[in-house]
Amino acid sequence: MPPLFTGVGVALVSLFDDDGRLDTAATADLAVALTGLGMRSVLVAGTTGEAMALSVEERSALIGAVRAAVPADVPVIAGTGAPTGSQSAHLTERAFDAGADAALVLSPPAVADPRPYFDRVAKASKGRPLLAYHFPFASAPGIPVEYLPELPVSGIKDSCGDAGRLIEEVESFHGDIYVGNTTMLTLGGAIGVTGAILVLANAEPEMCIAAFDGDGKAQIGLAAPHRASMVGFPVGIKQLVADRFGVSAVARVGA
Repeated sequence: MPPLFTGVGVALVSLFDDDGRLDTAATADLAVALTGLGMRSVLVAGTTGEAMALSVEERSALIGAVRAAVPADVPVIAGTGAPTGSQSAHLTERAFDAGADAALVLSPPAVADPRPYFDRVAKASKGRPLLAYHFPFASAPGIPVEYLPELPVSGIKDSCGDAGRLIEEVESFHGDIYVGNTTMLTLGGAIGVTGAILVLANAEPEMCIAAFDGDGKAQIGLAAPHRASMVGFPVGIKQLVADRFGVSAVARVGA
């Protein structure tokens, strides 16, 4: 199967007004601006999109608005991870019903063997594309590399920032591999990963593309904004996006 996409995609922030209400139109407009700057996919309602602070109805509205706004050849991926397989399966069904082209499924917390969880979600996806998400910082312990070939997924997003693990994934897993950590872009591009899905691409899309394409100076240039984006997450990245695009910096998480 061809990859879901190649190159750099964005883990989109969700925009809120001054009263903390979700602004789907402004978020969709931001997605359009970023695709115009070269983003090859848009992840909606992921960790960066403050999914934990969105209702199911808000998630669906956001997915629908972004899918309607961005070019048809840019896949919209919905974050649908949850603590249990049944919860994630429900979110996955809702995401596809709302217009998502694929789902990104964060592994469940405190589960050493996530295979049954992903099997449950795959049944709900009915053959539509699933990406597993390895991010132990958000949901430990994550996904053991040796289980990847057994998961009913077309690819993985890996945000752990472990170079050794990334190389092992390329060695042993034949699905799509997307880097989720900005510091790994040049390495990922050099060893042949499929692409990247990034927080910092909300504010520095051009430099993220350059780093993935092998520009070492761009990789170094991303270091300072990467650190700034992680301050009080998601406050830091939302401020960078506000400074770049003039949008709201309001965050629900931590408010």
